[in-house]
Amino acid sequence: MEIGRWYQGQEQLQAAIGRFRMVVDTYQTTSHVPEALHRLVECYAGLGLVEEARQTASVLGHNYPGSPWYQDTYAIIGGDPEAKPADADRPGWLGRTWDSVF
Repeated sequence: MEIGRWYQGQEQLQAAIGRFRMVVDTYQTTSHVPEALHRLVECYAGLGLVEEARQTASVLGHNYPGSPWYQDTYAIIGGDPEAKPADADRPGWLGRTWDSVF
């Protein structure tokens, strides 16, 4: 995570994505997975990869709906974290807010 954050800070987003993906894929039981998913959304959005960012945000919302990282991610994709629906799995919740950003 630390190296991924460094790459992201240096605006080397592709390298950061590789590190964050490794956390999600290899260390699925660690407490760093919600942050890694959030950071992936930031990187994908920074590269203009809208669909990848939206899909990753959806995974984060589905698996970690109460996480502060989810709330931050929701804000990135154009929603108001205070106004988000209680049921994050509700069909269409992500698409409505994402379209308003891009």
